[in-house]
Amino acid sequence: MAQGSYKQFCPVAMAAEILCTRWTVLLLRELIAGSTRFNDLRRGVPRMSPALLSQRLKELEAANVITRAPLPSEPGIFEYRLTDAGHELEPLVQAFGVWGQRWVDSELSLQHLDVQLLMWDMRRNLDPDPLPKRRSVVQFQYPGLPAGQRSWWLLVDPDAGVDLCAIDPGFDVDLYVSTDLRTMTAIWMGFDTVRAALGSERMHLTGDRQLAAKIQTWLGLSPFAKEQKLAS
Repeated sequence: MAQGSYKQFCPVAMAAEILCTRWTVLLLRELIAGSTRFNDLRRGVPRMSPALLSQRLKELEAANVITRAPLPSEPGIFEYRLTDAGHELEPLVQAFGVWGQRWVDSELSLQHLDVQLLMWDMRRNLDPDPLPKRRSVVQFQYPGLPAGQRSWWLLVDPDAGVDLCAIDPGFDVDLYVSTDLRTMTAIWMGFDTVRAALGSERMHLTGDRQLAAKIQTWLGLSPFAKEQKLAS
């Protein structure tokens, strides 16, 4: 970080030296969202190289923004957690997202589609309360994507919570959701709705009628979806 120093005593400049390096704010977003392990952090920033992720984690630890602690139950595995200083950044990162939702044109946002990030976000924001009190399996199918990215499974269990699989977990599927990645991303971001996508046949639901009827409720949305779009 010293190499990119602004060489100013101003607190804004000093904070920017720590926080404004590439990927750092997105990494903080993942930590604030609850990811604590290296592989989970990678799932939230799939285009960030493991080497750069390790470097940024070391830098944030050196700046006292996060701590790293080994897990006694799993040798070789570490957890990364925000310090008090790190938690103070939550409103700042939230404000970044609110500003982006309000002022960045939605068409520009939808030029950057990423199925892995979308499904990971959906997994951690899904609301299990409207779902039956049993294991429910929902398979999302994106026919327009390459074979390795085409199918994703969300497993919702009252006891185990919500899990995401990119490989068939071997359970019977309760609901199939077939759509294109742009439509699903727009719904997640609050730019579109399930009802509109079904009405225009950009989405098809097959299987459990109860799950299908409540999909807009349990699916959950981006934490910023409620923000009013102000960009012209």
